[in-house]
Amino acid sequence: MATHTVELPASDVPDGHMKEVDFGADDQKVLVSRIGDKVYATSAFCTHYGAPLVKGVLAANGRVTCPWHSACFDVKTGDIEDGPGRDAIHCFRVVLSDDKSKITVTAPIEKTKKANKERLPFLRSKYSPTAPAEADGKGVVIVGGGAGGLSVAESLREHGYAGPVTLISKENNTPIDRTKLSKSLLDDPSKLEWRPASVLKDTFGLNLRLGTEVTAVDTASKTVTLNGGEKVGYEKLVLAPGAWPSRLPIPGTDLENVFTLRNVDDTKKMQGLKGKGKNIVVIGSSFISMELVAVVMKNEPASLHVIGMETVPFERVLGKEIGGALLKFFENNGVTFHMSEKTTKINGTNQAESVELGNGTVLKADFVVMGVGVRPATQFLQGNAAFTLERDGGIVVDKDLYVKGHSDVFAIGDIAHYPQAPSENVRRVEHWNVATDHGRAVGATIAGTEKPYGRVPIFWSALGQQLRYCGIGTSFDDVIIQGKPEELKFLAYYVSGDKVVAVASMQNDPVVMKCAELLRHEIMPSPAELKEGKDPMSIDISSSHAPLKF
Repeated sequence: MATHTVELPASDVPDGHMKEVDFGADDQKVLVSRIGDKVYATSAFCTHYGAPLVKGVLAANGRVTCPWHSACFDVKTGDIEDGPGRDAIHCFRVVLSDDKSKITVTAPIEKTKKANKERLPFLRSKYSPTAPAEADGKGVVIVGGGAGGLSVAESLREHGYAGPVTLISKENNTPIDRTKLSKSLLDDPSKLEWRPASVLKDTFGLNLRLGTEVTAVDTASKTVTLNGGEKVGYEKLVLAPGAWPSRLPIPGTDLENVFTLRNVDDTKKMQGLKGKGKNIVVIGSSFISMELVAVVMKNEPASLHVIGMETVPFERVLGKEIGGALLKFFENNGVTFHMSEKTTKINGTNQAESVELGNGTVLKADFVVMGVGVRPATQFLQGNAAFTLERDGGIVVDKDLYVKGHSDVFAIGDIAHYPQAPSENVRRVEHWNVATDHGRAVGATIAGTEKPYGRVPIFWSALGQQLRYCGIGTSFDDVIIQGKPEELKFLAYYVSGDKVVAVASMQNDPVVMKCAELLRHEIMPSPAELKEGKDPMSIDISSSHAPLKF
């Protein structure tokens, strides 16, 4: 195979920095990273959505964080450190000259080209099964086919687990990128799935049980019961059923054109929302609700109304000023808000015709969407003496995500009340990335490589511009805002006491991803320092003076 070599001055890549290097024709790129006297070369783009990693954040341990959605890779090995990246990145030969003046990168041309345009097979040569996937059901059983469940399966194989793995999902399709549903209303699973069934079966060796529901768990016999009565045995059980949308306890929520959004079946029913001239009412000003609004407002609806309980959208998470700026953006795009208001009734016989508010207002409705939160999908565990469900239906786990009182059962994602570092306060976080990284941690643990979950929660949302958010700021008592929220270009630091606990941004990548690492290392600037002008991007986490805390 033909190779290509590029030489560059070592001064082009100082310690703790990265440089994207042109590598031949066809816009081929290589990322060169330097940590002390060690230099590394990898493919240049994130395997999640193709973001340029050179614009991300490099830490002293070789961890590079994608600037868009926080996928993390190890530049020394190419391995995935954290989701949402699903595949490793390529590594290439690189040499720092003896006099440390020159860096030389050599790589196969075709491999370099593919690294920028195709996914690298995730497993490399680590998975060598010794038992068929469909053995007698023993091995690992995963309940749930969402981000968490898929991540468990992938992590098991990445870390060398060779036993049977059974993934049981209520959905009829293989695991999908659920974040795209509200951002696009796509209804074709083939355009959303992370991996086709053939790859999950043949490459990962999974026993896929799609369109199948778990109705009971017996921890004494170590079996799960399926909706047809079949019992499946396990050695390790991972509960990752996710959550299901709530519906308000008001008349009319069961009418045919009243929708909630969770899966592809829902988006198939909701395609009428894309039509012009429709009267659409959205109940709830949640992130999923407002992402849907951002999609449908482009289609010239006759009317588009949003009913919210807060004074502005996202007030509890983003605060009044940022929420108010987003409200104004949507208003300028034809959306009418009814904030601090209750929905009392949905009128109609078979189809919803109108929505009534607490103040007596009646809104005409061809379609109604409810985005009023979700609940843990743990109905199959209710009344089971082996499990203690919290008031919200969730399950308490320890730092390794074991269910309390069990040595062979884990719970992850939307159902898990887990200790969030560094405070170790137990909380349940409904972020897609949290479920992904919970799954990766559990897969590694079961495979024999202990990897306690320890990451700052991160999410993103499409709201006219891409919103990035890290941390947990729901109890903030002050907000430090830089930039112009009215132009959807800002940084917002959420303060509790004398600490920054969360950061949000629009059009300021990769500041949030850098702040996530600073929070993780416990070296985030104080509120006073931020007010005095200290820039988080100026803080060095690429040297040994910034040890990893969690």
